[in-house]
Amino acid sequence: MTKPVVLIAEELSPATVEALGPDFEIRHCDGANREELLPAIADVDAILIRSATKVDAEALAAAKKLRVVARAGVGLDNVDVAAATKAGVMVVNAPTSNITSAAELAVALLLASARHVSPAHASLKQGQWKRSKFTGVELAEKTVGVVGLGRIGALVAQRLAAFEVELIAYDPYVPAARATQLGVRLVSLDELLRESDFITVHLPKTPETAGLIGEEQLRLVKPSVHIINAARGGIVDEDALYAALKEGRVAGAGLDVYAKEPCTDSPMFELDNVVALPHLGASTDEAQEKAGIAVAKSVRLALAGELVPDAVNVQGGTIAEDVKPGLPLCEKLGRIFTALAGGVADRLDVEVRGEITKHDVKVMELATLKGVFTDIAEEASVSYVNAPLFAQERNVEVHLTTSPESPRYRNLVTARGTMATGEVVSVSGTLSGARRMVEKIVEIDGYEVDVELADHLAFFRYTDRPGVVGTVGRILGEAGVNIAGMQVARDAKGGQALVALTVDTAIPADALSELQTAIAADWARAVDLT
Repeated sequence: MTKPVVLIAEELSPATVEALGPDFEIRHCDGANREELLPAIADVDAILIRSATKVDAEALAAAKKLRVVARAGVGLDNVDVAAATKAGVMVVNAPTSNITSAAELAVALLLASARHVSPAHASLKQGQWKRSKFTGVELAEKTVGVVGLGRIGALVAQRLAAFEVELIAYDPYVPAARATQLGVRLVSLDELLRESDFITVHLPKTPETAGLIGEEQLRLVKPSVHIINAARGGIVDEDALYAALKEGRVAGAGLDVYAKEPCTDSPMFELDNVVALPHLGASTDEAQEKAGIAVAKSVRLALAGELVPDAVNVQGGTIAEDVKPGLPLCEKLGRIFTALAGGVADRLDVEVRGEITKHDVKVMELATLKGVFTDIAEEASVSYVNAPLFAQERNVEVHLTTSPESPRYRNLVTARGTMATGEVVSVSGTLSGARRMVEKIVEIDGYEVDVELADHLAFFRYTDRPGVVGTVGRILGEAGVNIAGMQVARDAKGGQALVALTVDTAIPADALSELQTAIAADWARAVDLT
């Protein structure tokens, strides 16, 4: 059996390969070299990168088999997540791997700026002993403004609390109760700029945060303020900061990130009151090892067909163990629904009932949606990643409802769609057996059935009358199709009836058409679940 291929495009810790294990073929390339990357990515199942490799639309188009892009770190500036989603490629990162390292570096930059560590070090190495020139300031009893009180900002606040500072923060998305737990007072951005003796930035870079602290904002700060940015370049306007430092409107700065990277030539580097580092926030042995191990585990999960908690372009999150066995059933119900409906519904309702609803079952909606579009989409393979995108592009409303009540079955999943004509199509399934591993259909369009799922299925709806079962057997026999199981359900004697079949091989199209004509079926549908 051929092993899945994992391409490691940048230097990662040995623990990363160890965490992948022996089940993969490991290849290496220089991801920063496009001429090397594009052919290397063509036939791989997963690629592991850091910040130097660009996985953009061009690279994704070249990657015919790619299923996972794994970024050993937090930022995804070098990954076209939208293009990956459309291609059905899962994007994972390691969101918590470097938060301790990043927080510690921010504190280090703040202390280095406060005590002029960088210029004093350079001066002494040049043979100069100028103690008075490098007089600094204490942190104790100063006000530190934290811009962004997420995971890293919170760690910074916790560490700085030991320096007996007053902590204030700007973050419109953090509840006041959370800030109070951290001993932080929430304020507006303007208030933070006016009050702070030190300002440290810990925000993601988005259209809303780019240039958040610019010329206008830097006119509000104390001339004694020190500004630290170890988050993302461009949140603090570098030109405006340079001017403020040159003019004495800002006392010092500590920078680990820049608007354009790599950055080896900046007017900031000419200033003695700037501590500048080459984006070292995640550059610790511990962070690199944690990031590599985390994404290696994610790759293993993803290539095994499971959802990944750290996938940035997949809905659903962590899956409870009791939920996992139901996901293949949901996918199959989705495929059967599409076959029965014969087209795309205007609205799809996924209904989950029973004791399983004590868990988060959002992923069951996603699995059903994946099944619905598996046999429809032609432009790309359907995955947990892009199934919602297919629904959005086709204007399908998708709704999930749950209830702990399930009178007849321990758990029950129903895919119910409303077509453009107003017709409602539904199929329900459950897991039975001692270990709840037997997949069954128990309802189709209101008809109660009890059919164990098989690779090949067929359904016929017709007016109840004698001789239909014999006709079905004869036509399928002449076509060389063996019936494994058959069940007939009806709404009333002589009313509407439904036949559900499991067969050993796929039913040829001409035999299906002959059957529909011979029994005057309202419709005849075959489903191949292989």
